[in-house]
Amino acid sequence: MLLVVDVGNSNTVVGVFEGDELRDSLRLETHRTRTADEYRVILRDLFAMSSIDPIGVNAAIMSSVVPPLIPVFEQACERMFGVTPMQVGPGIRTGMPILYDNPREVGADRIVNAVAAYEQEFSALVVVDFGTATTFDAVSEKGEYLGGAIAPGVAISVDALFRSAAKLPRVEVLRPPAVVGKTTVTSIQSGIFFGYVGLVDEIVNRIRADLAPEAPDSVRCLATGGLATLFASESKTIERVDPMLTLEGLRIIHARN
Repeated sequence: MLLVVDVGNSNTVVGVFEGDELRDSLRLETHRTRTADEYRVILRDLFAMSSIDPIGVNAAIMSSVVPPLIPVFEQACERMFGVTPMQVGPGIRTGMPILYDNPREVGADRIVNAVAAYEQEFSALVVVDFGTATTFDAVSEKGEYLGGAIAPGVAISVDALFRSAAKLPRVEVLRPPAVVGKTTVTSIQSGIFFGYVGLVDEIVNRIRADLAPEAPDSVRCLATGGLATLFASESKTIERVDPMLTLEGLRIIHARN
């Protein structure tokens, strides 16, 4: 079995594959101060809840945008499974040419998402990831990673508004009953929800026009991340949501190496 770990700034997602099948997954909050032993306990609990025998894990791969946690997870995996996880980074075979000016600048999670999405669609596409940042990644029809756009994430925007405006409350991110809010809470929710829907659709449409000027609608658009389903419900450009896209990309990259 293969253990896959995606360490993000806000959340860490762990999954276990048996062949091509994702047996189970767990999402937890990323804590930069946790030790290898603490993460080992979390991994142990994941296996206990899923009834998966950890002895069956004989390989691991991880992507991380939090460098200090890379050795922490390496130690946790080595102590619990006896394997050192493969790292997604410079030198690893992804099967996807990276046409960024400096490929080392691209977040590992963005490449992993692009690899998984192209493997599913085999066409020009845009991947929208609703994470700590809202990222947009463009892949050519030939399967080349072209670059994209990065916007502040939804949670970051909500927190900044709460911290900077003394009279505005912190609100739950959800679709309000109407675009015209009748209370302060629904007014904020309207601005956040419909504002991000507009942001997503505008950037996706511009990327589509850049990738395929003659047929922009031929460029597929996939979304992933914790809030993807919520915003996809209103978006005119997101065609499909795959919450496990990153884990699937890690499995594919491991197989290619």
